[in-house]
Amino acid sequence: MENEANIDSPASKVPDWVQADLFLDVLKESVKGFSKIKDFKANSGTSAGENYATIMLRVNIEVELEDGKDKSVSFMLKLPHQSEMYRQMLEHNNIFEVERNVYDATIPEMEQMYRDVGVEVKFGAKSYKLKDARTEYVLLEDLTPQGFKNMNRIEGLDQAHTESALRKLSQWHAASVVRVATKGPYPDNYIAGFFTEKNRPMITEMNKGLQDNFLKCCAKFEGNEEYIEQVKAVESKVTDQVIKMSELDISDINVLNHGDFWSNNMMFSHDSFGNIKDIYMVDFQIPKYGSVAQDLYYFLMTSTKLEDKVNKFDYYVKFYHENLVEHLKLLKYANALPTLRQIHILLIKYGFWAYITATGVMSAVLVDPTENACMENFISNSAEGNEFKTMLYSNPRYQKHISIIMPWLLNRGVLEDL
Repeated sequence: MENEANIDSPASKVPDWVQADLFLDVLKESVKGFSKIKDFKANSGTSAGENYATIMLRVNIEVELEDGKDKSVSFMLKLPHQSEMYRQMLEHNNIFEVERNVYDATIPEMEQMYRDVGVEVKFGAKSYKLKDARTEYVLLEDLTPQGFKNMNRIEGLDQAHTESALRKLSQWHAASVVRVATKGPYPDNYIAGFFTEKNRPMITEMNKGLQDNFLKCCAKFEGNEEYIEQVKAVESKVTDQVIKMSELDISDINVLNHGDFWSNNMMFSHDSFGNIKDIYMVDFQIPKYGSVAQDLYYFLMTSTKLEDKVNKFDYYVKFYHENLVEHLKLLKYANALPTLRQIHILLIKYGFWAYITATGVMSAVLVDPTENACMENFISNSAEGNEFKTMLYSNPRYQKHISIIMPWLLNRGVLEDL
């Protein structure tokens, strides 16, 4: 048997413990008639600049079945980076433990809720357990052989794909609302999330690097006179605001936010005519039970086309609301249904989520693929990190998006009275 771990780049280095024998129990569980492993390869699972939070490996295994036939199977293995900054982050917020819990408990619970009313809804890939993993990990079925793929993050999603994503998000949110109403609150780590007082030092450092570099580039943007002074005034208040917005207000329309819902964290399948068949959500590392405004702003600011970002914002919110109500009714939600007006009130109340997203993760979504795109450069204030962030904000593509968004945010009063 071949047992090979290919190395594509330093960021995708395959640990020496990722060997064929590690997957024997998984193969016995997932492959009917499994007999033995014939060939094993582990390679980088993503291209440069497409994944920040983890090392993603694609594991390809050729197996022999009991009837003598061969079968190809593949998995996606997520592993932690080995930098000191990353290890510190995991100590405060173990995103691998959280994500495994989402796959093992939360997703099956939600899918069963729909099954109980006669509807089949799938939210994500199957997950598997490894007995002898030497680090934190998440192991998932590979969706690519099933025809699932990411759309082009730089171009942004067209209306059909945006609506498909919002429909799936509404199904997820509706199930979470009914779950809390019928079974009680989610675990504490879902309610606390990442933006807490405990994580203030890390959040402060991350925000300082992003906001300093945004302001430096913002000073050169054409037409910045309209908002530059307000950007300067808000810079020192960003950490306070994100921690404040993350505190649970029980009077809000609260849902289990995906927390990182942008185009690379959803995979679409299509029929032979290019029509959307289904969409799965991926990367459940930072779920947060709280205001529905968080996921809505995060998705609509990062992942729609330039021409739709502002022009179709209200339409997309209405589309989401209609689907949310439809699925709450389907799941027999017994309480008062949220109104469109209530959703918009929350979008005003939590408008700063839009600013944080537009001046943070949206820059990474729109940057050209680069080997410098990594978690450490995105959140650290090292020379290399600041150089990377300057590249993010000086990107002409980003400037086109932010030049439309900033006046829109001002017209919504997002930067007032902070």
